[in-house]
Amino acid sequence: MPRKTNTEKSDRRGGKSRTTEARTPRPKPKIDFTEDALDFKNINLLRQFVTDQGRILPRKYTGLPAHYQRRMTTAIKRARQMLLMK
Repeated sequence: MPRKTNTEKSDRRGGKSRTTEARTPRPKPKIDFTEDALDFKNINLLRQFVTDQGRILPRKYTGLPAHYQRRMTTAIKRARQMLLMK
């Protein structure tokens, strides 16, 4: 009985296997960021860190250090409470 090749295995599962697919990294946005600009009243800066659906972008995507990401999240939530953002 002949052995099955990788292509026959992938056809059985309905697509390519995860190991053979090349992963494409997501592009990180180029955001000019200073610590002084981090405020809940700075809506133009905060909108760069929120998707169209209103979700806060993760640190992996924004490229911010952890302490700036936490401060950015707090500023976005405060702006939402003050009805400056949706």
